[in-house]
Amino acid sequence: MTETTDLGPEDRKIITLARSARARNGVPEGAAVRDETGRTYVAGTVALESLKLSALRTAVAMAVASGAKSLEAAAVVTGAEALPDEDRAAVRDLGGPDTPVLLAGPDGELRATVSAG
Repeated sequence: MTETTDLGPEDRKIITLARSARARNGVPEGAAVRDETGRTYVAGTVALESLKLSALRTAVAMAVASGAKSLEAAAVVTGAEALPDEDRAAVRDLGGPDTPVLLAGPDGELRATVSAG
């Protein structure tokens, strides 16, 4: 577990973006990922009758669709206590097993940092 004060400004930024997406869209989760060039991709949970994606998998898909080749970091703001394996797998597929995934609560406070691996 890592304290929020240990975060650099770029990691704080993706948590803030994820939190904003969650609040703005009124969805259970918000997520943001940062690619190898420093660009960020922000998404909320997708819950259509025919398509269901977590916020993190949606953000990873947006990065891939925009041409990202790798990920530096990912963040999820959620009420859940842990990340589903499928979410970590999506980050791992693009960023590799050592890509950090920041898990924050709805208040934006960091709960844990886990690797995608």
